[in-house]
Amino acid sequence: MANDRIGWAVDVLSPGASERILEVGCGHGVAVTMVCDRLIDGRVVAVDRSATMIAAAKRRNARHLAAGRAEFHTAELASADFSEARFDKAFALRVGPFARGDPARELMVLARHLSPAGRLYLFHDEPSRSADDVARRLKAGVRGNAWTVEAVLKKRLDGCNVACVIALPPKPNATADEPKR
Repeated sequence: MANDRIGWAVDVLSPGASERILEVGCGHGVAVTMVCDRLIDGRVVAVDRSATMIAAAKRRNARHLAAGRAEFHTAELASADFSEARFDKAFALRVGPFARGDPARELMVLARHLSPAGRLYLFHDEPSRSADDVARRLKAGVRGNAWTVEAVLKKRLDGCNVACVIALPPKPNATADEPKR
């Protein structure tokens, strides 16, 4: 069930009451609701490339929007403008570029906007693939862009094998000429 998957993801994310969190690909805003319910003076910024999904997420989270705990933007992560914003955590649930292909552009944006102690949480599942296979692909994408994998978690929820990769951005002094990990 999707809410079990999202609930597990939010539990793993473990939002602190004052944290600034970015959700990539927020869809209908279910995870935003669960995160905001744990915030006191923290804030969630959520992006999705679909204006329809952003409208649904805003409706679902009207009280969190009004309280200043949630903010929504229609944008693809690779071209999103967060100005000078910094996030303590960023997360994505089932966002294709992280599990298929090279997420270089998305990871560059995240590296610019995560705080120095920030973490990226990538959650993904595919019915035709094992959690081990999904985790391998997520790890390859982040490691191939000089990020460090801090942890890999897997969970089976109602017939769904979910993988989570927790990653740290490259060190600020890393250059494009350095070998990738």
